Amino acid sequence: MKLSNITNENLILINESFQTKQEALEKMTSLLKREGKIESEDVFLKALIDREAQSATGFENGLAIPHGKSDTVKEAAFVAATLEKPIEDWESIDPENKVDLIFLLAIPSAESDSTHLEVLAALSTRLTHDAYRQNLLAAKTPTVFMERLDKEKEEEAPVPISKDAPLIVGITACPAGIAHTYMSAEALENAGKELGYRVRVEKQGANGVEDPLTPAEIQEAEAVIVAKDVQVKRTDRLKGKRVVETSVAAPLKQAKGLIQRALEAPAYKGDSSSNEDEQEPENQSTWEEVKQAVLTGISYIVPVIIAGGMLLAFALFIAQTFDMQELYDTEGTFLNLMRELGGGMLGTLMVPILGAYIAYSIADKPGLTPGFAAGLASTLIDTGFVGGLVGGLMAGYLMKWMKANIRTSGVFSGFVSFWVYPVVSTIIIGVLMFLVIGKPLIWFNDSLVGGLESLSGANLLLLGAVIGMMVSFDLGGPVNKAAYAFCIGLMAEGNFLPYAAFASVKMVSAFTVTAATVLFKKYFDEYEQEVGKSTWILGLAGITEGAIPLMLKDPIRVIGSFLIGSAVTGAIVMSYQIGLPVPGAGIFSLFFLEGAGFFEGALIWLGAPILGTIISTALLIALKIQRYKKLQQS
Repeated sequence: MKLSNITNENLILINESFQTKQEALEKMTSLLKREGKIESEDVFLKALIDREAQSATGFENGLAIPHGKSDTVKEAAFVAATLEKPIEDWESIDPENKVDLIFLLAIPSAESDSTHLEVLAALSTRLTHDAYRQNLLAAKTPTVFMERLDKEKEEEAPVPISKDAPLIVGITACPAGIAHTYMSAEALENAGKELGYRVRVEKQGANGVEDPLTPAEIQEAEAVIVAKDVQVKRTDRLKGKRVVETSVAAPLKQAKGLIQRALEAPAYKGDSSSNEDEQEPENQSTWEEVKQAVLTGISYIVPVIIAGGMLLAFALFIAQTFDMQELYDTEGTFLNLMRELGGGMLGTLMVPILGAYIAYSIADKPGLTPGFAAGLASTLIDTGFVGGLVGGLMAGYLMKWMKANIRTSGVFSGFVSFWVYPVVSTIIIGVLMFLVIGKPLIWFNDSLVGGLESLSGANLLLLGAVIGMMVSFDLGGPVNKAAYAFCIGLMAEGNFLPYAAFASVKMVSAFTVTAATVLFKKYFDEYEQEVGKSTWILGLAGITEGAIPLMLKDPIRVIGSFLIGSAVTGAIVMSYQIGLPVPGAGIFSLFFLEGAGFFEGALIWLGAPILGTIISTALLIALKIQRYKKLQQS
């Protein structure tokens, strides 16, 4: 797009001395009126202020792009201004932003989805490049400024990053391996382009390792960013490189800062005591290590749980739909085998896999064998999910101690790795599980299950509310996963009520984003509105991460609103004692609800999140209106 076509020299201000944002908006609006671009200054100024109340129009590196859409605008135009002294209190995405370059856009309402987006895209793309921005700031006259508007290719480095630019590599991994893993990778890549770096990110997600880093890329890299909430694979590759470790959500907020930190980070030393392919992260507290290990274990059992649950659902659906209950119950038939396969994945495999990968997170590959043994022992003595979790942690730390204290080299290293480690650790774990902690774990598990089964009235309401708030607190993060682990553990013991509440609540945040952004567009920017159009679909699939973009922009108001509606939803579903024995089915869970007839169960299970959505949406809009009024007053 040729920007000079929608402005002129009379709409260019050079080295202005605005003291406040309000003064800048008023002066630039008056220029639009003088040039015949708008009919009413007051109407357009109100449109500008309304837009300012929705979200920040200041960005970073001194840039602000206020914009108003109104019927009073005769034709699309913009006013540009360079400032002699920056405006320091312009509300911006970067809190440290001091505005010295302003582009004020005036767009007719009829062109809000065409010209508006086209101009914004053209400006934002060009202004991310420092050379282009500096050339505009250096212009001494409106004529020179106009000449430079459309010379981004001559005046700045080419948009594609040079193949000779320094390389930054990264690894992203989250517990579910779905949303955060890929969103964080994209944020790092975009930040690298803006800073002039090539960025290559390996995603360790739900589909395994995608876009793996090559040895040559790691060797060439100036620094490495590891954004993770679970243990990542093959960290030994990073020895000797500058490495910064952070949470998987951090790049969504501060990707540029992470790149700068990585370039100044110390060299990663790895774990010299291990001969395995994967190494221990450094400088990690025990609590962080335990939390990461549990999240890693959960991330590995999620696909097993979903697959097992859907196999059971498939067999049950066929049996009920085609009146094949006898085949379903007859040993050796296809339906019975599918039922047994699904049940085996949930009842036999789930806990050993949990224990194995918790231990794997702590002690790498040697931890797998005692971890599996701990999980299997838990299944044999009926300590359930809790036993697998505790046993996996014991196996991991036992193997970590053995690796640090039982070392050898040469011909004996293979004997230690393939005999001493697995055999000795499995024997020790078996003794501990069967003779030491087995009975306390059985007592704890039975007490927990029995206590929950005896809950009624207000206690059920409270449990449902707590589960609901945990689901929406961090939208797929550690708190959400803790609620998931709790509900799945109880499901394995035959208590299906908590998971029904969990699955129902997952729709609240997604539905709220769609309802708020579609029905109350005034309080949300274009990006948020676009996100809202499809978030409800993710909610039907049981995916909460779709609400993350809205949460990141305004966490206190958004999360606060989600929590209230989610608590109400969880409390309602639990109070009616609706059960759900099939995990991961999303909206299709309606067909597998227990504790009520089909229509009654569907009305409660689906009606509760709709009510929760109404509550959360009302609260969110009320908080947005309050903020809007404060901004208008200021």
